[in-house]
Amino acid sequence: MTKPVWIAGVARGHNSGVCLLKDGKIVFSIEEERLTRLKYDGGALASMLKIKEYTDKLDHLVICHTTPLNTAGILDYSGEDVYSGLARKIGLIETPRRNSEDPRTEGQVVDVAMHHHKMHAAMAFYRSGFDSAVALIVDGAGTFFPLQHQNDQMTIWETESIYKCNYPANFKTLHKSLGARDAIPSVNIDNWGGDGWDDPGAVYNTFMHDRAGIVKAYEAVTEYCGFTAIEAGKTMGLSPYGKPNDNIPSIMDNDSNMNIPLTNRNLIVPRYPNGAVINMPQYKELNSDEVDLEFDQDDVTYLQNRRDLAYAVQQATQEAVVKLIRHAVKISKQNKVVISGGYGLNCVANYHYLDALKDEGIEIYVEPISNDAGTAMGAALYQHYKISQDTKVNNRANDVFLGPKYEYSEQDVYSTVEKYDAEIKDATHEDVVALMTSKNIVANFQGRSENGPRALGNRSLMFDPTFEDGKDFVNEIKRREYFRPFAGSILEEDAHEWFDLRGMESSPTMMYAVNCQPGVEEKIPAIIHVDGTCRIQTVSREQNPHYYDIIKTFKEKTGVPIIFNTSFNLGGEPLVETLDDAIRTLSTSDIEYLYLPEFNKLITVWNN
Repeated sequence: MTKPVWIAGVARGHNSGVCLLKDGKIVFSIEEERLTRLKYDGGALASMLKIKEYTDKLDHLVICHTTPLNTAGILDYSGEDVYSGLARKIGLIETPRRNSEDPRTEGQVVDVAMHHHKMHAAMAFYRSGFDSAVALIVDGAGTFFPLQHQNDQMTIWETESIYKCNYPANFKTLHKSLGARDAIPSVNIDNWGGDGWDDPGAVYNTFMHDRAGIVKAYEAVTEYCGFTAIEAGKTMGLSPYGKPNDNIPSIMDNDSNMNIPLTNRNLIVPRYPNGAVINMPQYKELNSDEVDLEFDQDDVTYLQNRRDLAYAVQQATQEAVVKLIRHAVKISKQNKVVISGGYGLNCVANYHYLDALKDEGIEIYVEPISNDAGTAMGAALYQHYKISQDTKVNNRANDVFLGPKYEYSEQDVYSTVEKYDAEIKDATHEDVVALMTSKNIVANFQGRSENGPRALGNRSLMFDPTFEDGKDFVNEIKRREYFRPFAGSILEEDAHEWFDLRGMESSPTMMYAVNCQPGVEEKIPAIIHVDGTCRIQTVSREQNPHYYDIIKTFKEKTGVPIIFNTSFNLGGEPLVETLDDAIRTLSTSDIEYLYLPEFNKLITVWNN
């Protein structure tokens, strides 16, 4: 019998995580935060320990980030980094990794840190179902590069990249935008050959600039709106509360004659190593007539100028990405486009592309695990195809239920319930729907957890979407901001009757904020955002049988084929991972009910 090949990809840095492959098939993929319970936890150490539950040995450990592995931190005097050092100490690899001039020559440990955007591209391409494609990566900051400029050593970093993708592992670099903090003349270089790490021996178009990049511009606005840079999703939720404001200068540089969009450096100023800030003195002059704060004097999201800036950055960046998509298609002569990187999670922009490009014959796949944790999967898959030279095209990924398997027995369930002094009883889908229609939130816990930031029914909070005050009610219980929207999970066969999918057959991974069909908005007010859109997940019985049947039961009782779906967590916390996490979350919140459809059990935690 042939010995299986085990490959683990590790994403270090924020949104760290691990993906484990056995003969090219995903065994599990998980973010570190799910195990440590620390939001955006960096350093995928707990995730690496999880590998030991499946195999004692790895054939390859592929480690990615934005800087070389030998800068990751030293574990001991052996000269090993934290990750390969841990892998050796727990027996996953045999050969100690020592610093070398070219870490790619290491046998078991492969350093792909200088391939950050390429790993985003690999993840999206191998999951797209396309036999070939062009990949557009729009990310905060990818690989860092040293650059000698006017006798000074400076650092530049990837902001946007374009690759032409083919099986088995051919990712030809076509374009890179490289940003710098320091003011340098923007220059377009047709035959750049300075990035030998990413594509050895290749030359390609490079646009070097002193701008923040699309995602960093978005993050700068995010911080100005009172959030942390990594919480850009909140800015997306706030943006529909804004409106066009002539006092706000353009987010993008309209004077640029380049094919690649540039952010406005006068408004958004780069900061080393990879951040950006709003030019505060200039912006304060733009809208001095700030509204009085009637609710919370510390909450700047009530200020119209903040809302207008959120609106401006959403509109400007999504149009900039449309421009990049067209450019990618032009230079690659390829009409199949895969999108990844942090901006890929912008479900408002993703829906916009479908309208803006509807008559141009462009097929788009947006990777649902577009954050940096997903590069662990990209790294593992890239290594598999590189060594196997397999040319068989994967089917399109239609779910993200890739978390580790937990083989809970009924005794395990009762033991965990007893630990938290909860109650447990037999229950049916009908019982759960009755609770939801009586204005109760019911947590759903089943199977493997979702990989990535979207809850798709296995780690979800369910609610009745017909309540007029449902959004405020759930936001308060989840301890989220007032403006945050919610999603809906709808029976796949009913989706087109209720929503305008703009040519899509389905939306199984909740990557689009779509328009309602006429008359729908008043039927499900709890999940309709202020702009009339809803982030939807289409659900088939094949994809998720228990969750599908819950929604169908809800439809049979109410006539509405959609339920309110939000992630099973509280504000500032990761999605729950284990059954213990689930019951503990209930014990520290006003959520009382937890449904285990695989066991037909309802757990109640009384907190009053």
